[in-house]
Amino acid sequence: MGYHATGRSAALFTRNFGGPIVRQINATSADFFRTPPPGFCATPLLSPRGCLTVAPRGHEADLDVLLALSEPGEEICEISPADACGRVSFLRPDRVARAIHEANVADIDVATLHLSYLKGAKARGAVALTGQGVTNLSHDGAVWHVQTAKDSFTATTIINAAGAWADRIGALAGARAIGLVPKRRSAILVNAPAGCDCTNLPAVDFAGSDAYIKPDAGKLMVSPGDATPTAPHDAWADDMDIAVLADWLEHETQITVTKIEHSWAGLRSFVADEAPVVGFDAAAPRFFWLAGQGGYGIMMAPTLAMLTAELCGQTGGILTDRFAQALSPDRLA
Repeated sequence: MGYHATGRSAALFTRNFGGPIVRQINATSADFFRTPPPGFCATPLLSPRGCLTVAPRGHEADLDVLLALSEPGEEICEISPADACGRVSFLRPDRVARAIHEANVADIDVATLHLSYLKGAKARGAVALTGQGVTNLSHDGAVWHVQTAKDSFTATTIINAAGAWADRIGALAGARAIGLVPKRRSAILVNAPAGCDCTNLPAVDFAGSDAYIKPDAGKLMVSPGDATPTAPHDAWADDMDIAVLADWLEHETQITVTKIEHSWAGLRSFVADEAPVVGFDAAAPRFFWLAGQGGYGIMMAPTLAMLTAELCGQTGGILTDRFAQALSPDRLA
């Protein structure tokens, strides 16, 4: 469980990531992360990290967009290039013309979040079966019949949370395609420079590119922010992408890459408007989409889980009123 996207997440919570609807969902999830329901988990889900966005000459105006997103309590402020380089010692002063710091960005304990959801589901009677690829779906007018490589099942409702494979599952059910495009993102793990303490180091975004650096267990996770369209598969980092990333890192920062501790890739799956797809399909009875979460799935998880519960239970509620129409698969018809 969680082998693909969940297990390969950058694990940052920031309300200012993604398009307008994604940011609204992230903001709605914030209370859950900060104050989980009683008994959900024994340790905090968030820990302070902060994020520094730096812009080289020629890209200073890019930061105006981020500043415009600031709302009361968000703690987004512009700082001097010298202050930015003082906070992150491996930055090159000649490559920082402008900088912004977001204090409210936090690390998410993804392992605890995921395990807590699984434990809660099991306590409510859920059974998780892995290694059971679905080979056929059919509906007899009353229930769904699900055939896997090992067994068969029946259900009144199917929730399609198959990640990069969601459109393939939809096709088996006779549902309308949502135009899902999996996109590969790569990352490497390198040692921090000597004397650099990662404990209180902020994450760093680089304006003018999609690249970022994030402290990770005493080392630095580095990603070019690539988004290479691909077929659904168990993604891996391409050797050329790793070489280009290492070269970029040495050019843009004072980090010398002597060894790559680990490299990996994950798939971030998007539909055309880059918002998630949550709701019942118009063509397949009681077939529910929970897909297209892009690179924001962990941050959106609490809100989308509660919205799914509302819609599948047909109970309505505040989340249904706020998000159901905007996220419905009908918008993609």
